[in-house]
Amino acid sequence: MKLFFQYCWEMLKTSGPWLIISFLLCGVLHAVLRPEALQRSLGNKKFSSIVKATVSGMLLPICSCGVVPLSLGLYYSGAYLGPTLAFLVATPIINPAAVILAYAMLGPQIATVYLLSGFIIPATIGVIGNALGGPELQSPMAAGLAGNAEQAHDYKLQPLAQRLKGGLEWGFNDLAVQTCRFILVGTAFAALLLAVMPVSFILDYLSNPRLVSLLGITLLGCVMYVCALGHIPFIAALVSAGAAPGVAVTFLLSSVATNFPEMVSIWRLIGKRAVVIYTGTLVVCGLIFGSITNYLFAERFRPIFDLSHSQGQIDFAYKFSFDFSDRFKLFCALLVLGIGCYGWFLHVCRTLRRRA
Repeated sequence: MKLFFQYCWEMLKTSGPWLIISFLLCGVLHAVLRPEALQRSLGNKKFSSIVKATVSGMLLPICSCGVVPLSLGLYYSGAYLGPTLAFLVATPIINPAAVILAYAMLGPQIATVYLLSGFIIPATIGVIGNALGGPELQSPMAAGLAGNAEQAHDYKLQPLAQRLKGGLEWGFNDLAVQTCRFILVGTAFAALLLAVMPVSFILDYLSNPRLVSLLGITLLGCVMYVCALGHIPFIAALVSAGAAPGVAVTFLLSSVATNFPEMVSIWRLIGKRAVVIYTGTLVVCGLIFGSITNYLFAERFRPIFDLSHSQGQIDFAYKFSFDFSDRFKLFCALLVLGIGCYGWFLHVCRTLRRRA
């Protein structure tokens, strides 16, 4: 039980700062971006909209939990499901620092496949999301706003300060309360799995190349909670121990873009169809790119990781990233925990009132 709570707390400390920053950004974007402008840009089935969302996500160094509020903010403000899912996948999978670090520690071959797959997979998920989104293609809230010209006109006339106040209230009162509620549920599931199957067991399993399979590492990647930069040294050690290069690519894709808090939030706040499209396509594409990598490079692949020779590139990569102080992590973790508990309290009160 102690290990379970320890994992819960560590995951909240890791994701908390990004979640709070994302809620803040969502509030600002909600106030600054005109709904009709966002709907014109991302509220359609054009492939160009998916490309915009994918490229934007590839440039942001945000983890898979931190990107959930931003993606939901886009979705609720008028973006279609395709661009929303493309942004949701691209943001945690890849960023400039991760590409540089992958080049330094994994070599140009894996880094090239990583970069290509970091664009192709989110774009593919976006196309499938637009094609198969069904009733989840557009948020009902955004659809109602699109059809209300008078409300859109009133929005334009509001002073910026009033819009910022309303946007931040929406970001923290509405979006944060809904999202943190399910982030807590997903975090509890992930911590339970890690407590039952400790990270030490996972590392021992993956360090034995004879036991490694692409499907196995995909499933393990979906369970583990890691950031875009934090998992690359582990993969470099795994490949140096003899694992196939396809294993590195598959883990690069599956471990960063999927975790239980994220999947639970998507399921509850967008819908089941979005979760199936998101996870199903990501797993299949990860297996495909891993298999292609093994087919092209496995026979002549040689691990290049050497800390002394790669230190310059590693230092350069980490210049693009930044860490938060322990106090800020603690504050954000407590804030996310408090908002999530408040969300569940409101949910229980509403349920009891309906039954009364």
